[in-house]
Amino acid sequence: MAIDWSEKRVLVTGAGGFIASHLVEMLVRRGAKLRAFVRYNSRGDPGLLNRIPEEIFRQVEIIAGDLRDMAAVREAMTGSEYVFHLGALIAIPYSYLHPVEVVETNVIGTLNVLMAARDLRVQRVIHTSTSEVYGTALRVPIDEEHPLQGQSPYSASKIGADKLAESFYRSYGLPVVTIRPFNTYGPRQSGRAVIPTIIAQALTKETIRLGNLETRRDFTYVTDTVRGFLCGAEVEGIEGQTFNLGTGSEVTVGELVELVMRLTGKKLQVEQDPARLRPEKSEVMRLLSDNRRARSVLGWQPEVDIEAGLRETIAWVEKNLADYRPNIYQR
Repeated sequence: MAIDWSEKRVLVTGAGGFIASHLVEMLVRRGAKLRAFVRYNSRGDPGLLNRIPEEIFRQVEIIAGDLRDMAAVREAMTGSEYVFHLGALIAIPYSYLHPVEVVETNVIGTLNVLMAARDLRVQRVIHTSTSEVYGTALRVPIDEEHPLQGQSPYSASKIGADKLAESFYRSYGLPVVTIRPFNTYGPRQSGRAVIPTIIAQALTKETIRLGNLETRRDFTYVTDTVRGFLCGAEVEGIEGQTFNLGTGSEVTVGELVELVMRLTGKKLQVEQDPARLRPEKSEVMRLLSDNRRARSVLGWQPEVDIEAGLRETIAWVEKNLADYRPNIYQR
């Protein structure tokens, strides 16, 4: 049964991020009283919340802090009925360089969220996982019972966070649901991700420079992912469960380049950039979701196909090219 979000008190961590900014927008449109927890910076910059419509932004209470600060997390959460925990350091290349910061943010930060939610007796925590926890597929499609493999410090930190969420459900009865998106893309995504990287280069350069072109991914449009998060909050009796959100179809990075070139009307050279390659044992070669649990239990299914989603993303990147640096490898 769908929740009437009118006047529901909701906290979103990592609210300045890509997926979270879309989630904030959708929740406010549905009437939620939204509190956004963003990482503090001296500019007072709320991240991608700057890109949501002004009439929506004015309705959001923004609280700056750090997930590693338990007092800040508890203060932000006080009074909230639902918590969507999307706050994390997510860049895999960055995790090679700064594993301590990534682990502290993603593991200790999640622990702080879970402890505060337990003590404040929130109605439900929707915890964010990632398909990266599966590593290179041992079998496809990948269901929620697939072994977890820490192939980067980032994926290892998210495995730790997921297991903490599981433990708080089993140990304390915390009403937590884990949502595990597969390669979300769409408007507002940064140049750190492969799809905006390809598009920005296609629109501005004669040569596209990428890492491994043979990796296969299950790309899910951001509005589909956000609907899955809402289902994770709304469906009754699913506490303690994990749900894959993916389309159940896959494309190689090389095929993705060809599709972007067709949609942009460009024919460009493609080169492999050694700096963009992951270490051999860290590269995840194939991620393809089995989304049957989300379909049957959450009543969720993807609605936006890859071509339609790419058209929307291309339009966004083209309109906001100043936000992208196609000549620089963004970690």
